[in-house]
Amino acid sequence: MLGLKNRTTYFLLFPLITLLSCNSCSAGVLTQTQPKTTSISGETINGKILTGADQTSKYLPLLKGKRVGLVINQTAEINGVALVDTLKSMGIAIKAIFGPEHGFRGTADAGEKVGNYIDKKTGFPVISLYGAKSAPSKEDLKNIDIMVFDIQDVGARFYTYTITMAAVMQACADSKVPLIILDRPNPNGGLIDGPILDPKFKSGVGMHAIPIAHGLTNGEFAQMVNGQGWLKNGVKCDLTVIKNENYNHNMTYILPVKPSPNLPNNRSIYLYPSLCLFEGTNISQGRGTEFPFQVLGSPLLKGKYKFSFTPKSIDGMSKNPPLENQVCYGIDFRTVDEQKLKDAKELDLKLLIDLYQAYSDKPNFFNSFFNKLAGNNVLMQQIKSGKTEAEIRASWKTDLDAYKLMRKKYLLYN
Repeated sequence: MLGLKNRTTYFLLFPLITLLSCNSCSAGVLTQTQPKTTSISGETINGKILTGADQTSKYLPLLKGKRVGLVINQTAEINGVALVDTLKSMGIAIKAIFGPEHGFRGTADAGEKVGNYIDKKTGFPVISLYGAKSAPSKEDLKNIDIMVFDIQDVGARFYTYTITMAAVMQACADSKVPLIILDRPNPNGGLIDGPILDPKFKSGVGMHAIPIAHGLTNGEFAQMVNGQGWLKNGVKCDLTVIKNENYNHNMTYILPVKPSPNLPNNRSIYLYPSLCLFEGTNISQGRGTEFPFQVLGSPLLKGKYKFSFTPKSIDGMSKNPPLENQVCYGIDFRTVDEQKLKDAKELDLKLLIDLYQAYSDKPNFFNSFFNKLAGNNVLMQQIKSGKTEAEIRASWKTDLDAYKLMRKKYLLYN
């Protein structure tokens, strides 16, 4: 996935929310014998986007008197206060925290395995879902009455949080534990593009039949997992989605917290669906700099590009990055208009084509990770054989159009 340090100053000004307990709401909404999806709407305040987490009056009644498990990371917050701290202060009985890639606090490097531990600040046990296991076990859920998922996603198939969410859905369905998803906007919500995953290339960076950029929020994606029957043994997760308010897929949403160590700002998030494919090449995406996923480069592009950067090891952001301490020549996207990046409706395939052609050691341009990121073994061969961008897009158009039609069934927002 991704990561970053040097926290860029970018805030979403959340309105203050009165934390209400609504005893008149029906606690039976999650306890029917047949699993179902409930979508709960909320109010808007002063025209601001309200995330699911912001609307405490919609889900606190569902947690009162229950033993609660949280699947969260550093992005689960309300007005700058961690969701876990808010719930704890309101007397919610939190029994365990389940942490995804990068860990509960969001400080682990990309792909770094994380173990279980007791969180020093809260005193709660933290169970890693990115180490020895990828989903809660039946033993983990034995003392849990209800689970809550609140993690910011960025809308790319290889960003692993939706994979973690689906694994949690499976575990909850198997153990008959209801799941609440506190929805958050998808900052790449208007981008739907790329080849659909070939099942033969399922991996930890791609598990579902979706394109590279899927155009869904977590709540919508979870509904798709249930509706398409993607859980094993025909089970469905008993799911409640607390919707975003005053949001649609084409809105600009400035994330209040970086979603992972190497995505420090919205520019990097807009570029990520296209630039992450380069993790399957020997081109640096700027890991080990203060501007990851905002540059591309390699020592073997010297003479082709003037811009240069040198990756260094940075604790909490990128340890031992690719091409460490080597001067890389390439492209600086920090000079590109950010609104243009936000408004893009297609992946930037021209980058792959152009850098492959410019690379002086073409047999070693791609590495073994590329097909997993692409979700097939076709795209690499298309680039190598000199296919044009139009020809490549035409090869996945039929499947992508079918996905877009299917996607409409699960949309919660325009």
